Amino acid sequence: MRVVIAGQGYVGLPLAVRAAEVGHEVVGYDVDTVRVGRLARGESYVEDVPPERLRAVLAGGSFRPSTDPADCAGFDVALITVPTPLRDGVPDLSYVEACAELLARHLRPGATVVLESTTYPGTTEEVVGPILEKASGLTAGTDFALGFSPERIDPGNPSWNVVNTPKIVSGVDETSLMRVKAFYDTVVDTTVTVSSTRAAELAKLIENTFRHVNIALVNEIAMISNDLGIDVWQAIDAASTKPFGFMRFTPGPGVGGHCLPIDPSYLSWRVQRALGQSFRFVDLANDINNHMPDYVVRRLIDALNRRQRSVSGSRILLLGLAYKKNTGDARESPALRIVQLLRQMGAEVRVADPHVVEAVHGAPDLTMVALTAEELRSADAVVLLADHDEFDYDLIGSEAKCLLDTRRRLHGPAVEVI
Repeated sequence: MRVVIAGQGYVGLPLAVRAAEVGHEVVGYDVDTVRVGRLARGESYVEDVPPERLRAVLAGGSFRPSTDPADCAGFDVALITVPTPLRDGVPDLSYVEACAELLARHLRPGATVVLESTTYPGTTEEVVGPILEKASGLTAGTDFALGFSPERIDPGNPSWNVVNTPKIVSGVDETSLMRVKAFYDTVVDTTVTVSSTRAAELAKLIENTFRHVNIALVNEIAMISNDLGIDVWQAIDAASTKPFGFMRFTPGPGVGGHCLPIDPSYLSWRVQRALGQSFRFVDLANDINNHMPDYVVRRLIDALNRRQRSVSGSRILLLGLAYKKNTGDARESPALRIVQLLRQMGAEVRVADPHVVEAVHGAPDLTMVALTAEELRSADAVVLLADHDEFDYDLIGSEAKCLLDTRRRLHGPAVEVI
């Protein structure tokens, strides 16, 4: 099939390469000319797509990255995998709407369009469908298939990827569901069907809200435990020995990526808009997780004070700009807020992260450095924010004078753990 995948980020690129590998003719469409240029040269910026896999599908002619809307013409299947950010707490579907308008110009009878971008229940039928129908003159479910299949990408996960992670599929009618399922059956091991696009949209939000709420719980417990003089990590380890009724979550400097800082708020917004009710669990989790960077900075201030140092004028080395280990994904990373807070207090902030190779939106002037003994010795304090396996933890432990560890990866007399 001729497949168009609009959006070549952490969701779209792995899916595009996989679809090309199984024999589809794939156009990876993106408006970012720099990103598309890198893809055309065989340079991958996503850990889940090794350069050799990208170069193989480019050489074989089954994958073509493009910024030209005309290259989207003639598709059999089109997938929308673009960002859905929040703007002042309100869902911003402008990227989804722009993609739908583009695809509508090339929509033909018998084609299939699938939304993968995470959003609130009702988006597929209330937003995407009407745009496609208005511009094309075709009817969803009658002339073309329309569905929703939530992305489940976990960047950097060595065990679960786009192929072996079960894929939820849905359609606006039975025929659409069958066509959506038929496509994904060619690229993933397992598809899971649900009866409506709304159910599929809600399923994705349930997954992320579950994680968001439980991470907020352990983050608050961590703050309380520190004040009580209790080792929260030891308590979590002990609780984790229970073989039933408990799932392990660990504290950290905050949440990042798209899934946790943004997705649960889509559900909260929808509940407020449709029912006039607040989603209290999400609101509370947002409050706790959003303020974890502030807590990290407070703990750093305390650590420096005990060493007769102030934040103002100190050189602070942050280890990890990405929001999670072993990835270069810095979207909504709590590290960005920590950088902002420390700079406001007069600190000189330097950042080491071997995975972050793209410019970070909202932080164009970061001082990025390599992790060396000299950098560690020159820093008045070092903060571990993302525990990448590439970091030399023996070197960090031996050279840093003051260490704040938000991931429980370091040990020694100079180390304080969140």
